[in-house]
Amino acid sequence: MTAHTTRMTAEWAPHAATWIAWPHNPEDWPGKFQPIPWVYAEIVRHLSRVEAVHILVNDEAAERRATGILKRGGADLARIRFHRWPTDRVWLRDSGPIFVKDAENKIAVTNWRFNAWAKYDNWRRDDQVPHRVARLYSLPEITPKIELADGKPYRIVLEGGSIDTNGAGVLLTTEECLLSEIQQRNPGVTRTQLERVFHDHLGIDQALWLNRGCAGDDTHGHIDDIARFVAEDTIVATVEPNTADENHLPLAENLDRLHAFRRAHGPNKGQPFKIVELPMPAPVVFEAQRLPASYANFYIANSLVLVPTFNDANDRRALNILAACFPTREVVGIHAVDLVWGLGTLHCLTQQEPA
Repeated sequence: MTAHTTRMTAEWAPHAATWIAWPHNPEDWPGKFQPIPWVYAEIVRHLSRVEAVHILVNDEAAERRATGILKRGGADLARIRFHRWPTDRVWLRDSGPIFVKDAENKIAVTNWRFNAWAKYDNWRRDDQVPHRVARLYSLPEITPKIELADGKPYRIVLEGGSIDTNGAGVLLTTEECLLSEIQQRNPGVTRTQLERVFHDHLGIDQALWLNRGCAGDDTHGHIDDIARFVAEDTIVATVEPNTADENHLPLAENLDRLHAFRRAHGPNKGQPFKIVELPMPAPVVFEAQRLPASYANFYIANSLVLVPTFNDANDRRALNILAACFPTREVVGIHAVDLVWGLGTLHCLTQQEPA
């Protein structure tokens, strides 16, 4: 496989499976860990109706516990496969394999470096996950690197939650996450170099850069809480009309940029993208901490879209808007008030494997 012939598919393209990791670290949900495995059981119950689910567990005892919970929760155990691969955290969107396809539709695994959002010091187990998946399937493994100014090869850090693609060469990301000096992922690496890496390894011809992510996001600007492709030419964008809310300005600025973007390639060159506005829930606060609650953190599975809900008046609106975006899929809300205390929800914890 030559580098530039691989392409990341859209999330709505058919899946072979979804990858998740079973929650095990109480420190990720301090004081609120107890309900989390049951939330996972509910997610897996829905996913296992429509596709296979691969679940990473730390050991045999964890697998036994998870199996018991999934059984009681009504998941289809015949479609679940466990892997005893220890993890530090469970956010496989960021640490898991980003699958790509070549011109002949053959699948490979891109193994980007994972360093726990340049924020936490326990990431070494999580960084192994893509390599383990590639080995499991005997798939080609691509490790995206560039040469730095001093001539040394440098392995690029990239989290799946920091990018979103339409599967046709366009990618969404944020400057706050990939270009800021706070939680700096790739010191000394320029926007141009990153775009080159996106082109070579993910098949991206055009990167759309938004400015900032949402309030409470400890990843410092992940795209999957603020704007997502729902079709090749359509982007849902979160909005916050309340001018007193700290999300109001950043989201308004992102919306302006989204309306200004034009397709740079292909038959629709010069055309704008269709922008669908998605409300935010009222602020979700726990222990005086604003949490990154967003309906944009939905996950698209085969014939199904799972959407985080927050016991909020906007839950219904958000579900209806997304149902209109995905008329052929069942759109299901998953209660995420407890889950988001871990600073992520449905998209953050899943990683799709294309069929």
